[in-house]
Amino acid sequence: MASPQRIDERAPVFVISVAAELSGMHPQTLRQYDRIGLVSPQRTRGRGRRYSARDVAKLREIQRLSQDQGINLAGIKRILELQDEVGILAGQLEAVRESLESMTPTQRRVFSADRDGEISALRRGERPQRRGGGALVLWRPQRRR
Repeated sequence: MASPQRIDERAPVFVISVAAELSGMHPQTLRQYDRIGLVSPQRTRGRGRRYSARDVAKLREIQRLSQDQGINLAGIKRILELQDEVGILAGQLEAVRESLESMTPTQRRVFSADRDGEISALRRGERPQRRGGGALVLWRPQRRR
């Protein structure tokens, strides 16, 4: 027996009528949301809209924020943009953490920045050179394992 394949939640598989039914909205509402950039489905060669499972989940979230929380569409658009940005930043932070954890203590570096934004790499215990002004040094002790 073949192992079950994972369904790609980003695959554009739903036509507008199905996406509208799954999200509990009218197809015209989905068209409006596409026009204002709340949900941007992929397009077929004939310019038909194709929604993914992720798009449908986003439509449900829009409906919840609008109806249950009373947030207007401009506010919802900003909330969604910020959620996307937080997701991207969380991914970048995780990548940095993984990178740091894979380094030996001697490979880790300390950086300083002067008031002009000039960044310098330092060795542990080294102080930044003074260039006519103060410098900010960030230091965080290592966690004991």
